[in-house]
Amino acid sequence: MERTLILIKPDGVARGLVGQIVARIEAKGYAIDALDLRSATAAELAAHYAEHEGKPFYQPLVDFMSEGPIVSIIASGQGVIPGFRSLAGATDPTAAAPGTIRGDLGRDWGEKVQKNLVHGSDSTESAEREIGIWYPAEG
Repeated sequence: MERTLILIKPDGVARGLVGQIVARIEAKGYAIDALDLRSATAAELAAHYAEHEGKPFYQPLVDFMSEGPIVSIIASGQGVIPGFRSLAGATDPTAAAPGTIRGDLGRDWGEKVQKNLVHGSDSTESAEREIGIWYPAEG
């Protein structure tokens, strides 16, 4: 069974959207195997965003992900990686299609970093790596 890491970012938690986002994941038929409300550590964020270190958006992204609690989720199901990414919608909430999490619930806030509510692993390899960061006993 395929697994993916989903993060509900600080903007989604602060806006009280956790229930709606989790409901969409479950309505799609994916299983929630783990779910935790947590504050991301510097080490978790450095490992998660390591490929972006040195890029201009890296520090604003890490700062944003540190500004409040997040919800980390391991979800599973057939095709859950592409399925959740489709459910999440385009990275830019302004361009995300209606019916997607970002299309229905997100918008451009005019800030240095894009606050787009959720993260989902983009491949099996990324999912394994990311689950190992956020859930070391599960990785």
